[in-house]
Amino acid sequence: MCGEDDDGPGRFTDMLYERYAGAARAMLERKGAKLSDPVIARVDELFSAALGRALKDTEGVDDEQRYALLSMQPLVFARLAGFLAGHLALQEDPLRKVMEALMHGYAEAESFERGHDHGDGDWHTH
Repeated sequence: MCGEDDDGPGRFTDMLYERYAGAARAMLERKGAKLSDPVIARVDELFSAALGRALKDTEGVDDEQRYALLSMQPLVFARLAGFLAGHLALQEDPLRKVMEALMHGYAEAESFERGHDHGDGDWHTH
């Protein structure tokens, strides 16, 4: 029937994708303070590069495929996180650090949705 596409699952996934793309662009445009720790600065650059690549990849496919690709990207990064963490010393508690970073990223997505991103860039674990 007329108008069903406007309210159907495709419209919902389009809205989810646009929310992600807007938040990703905003995060990439943020100009954070100069980080004094060179390791943290490099990690921050890596995060921005990975987010930029993820966004570029989703923008490079047909509109109908964008959400499907977005939905698979966390699995790729989780696999990479597991691979990297698997090469760290156990006394560094790599799984805990990965889980804390995962939950921080999840909370960042919610802060963009609520419209009050603090922009402090404090993503590191303790």
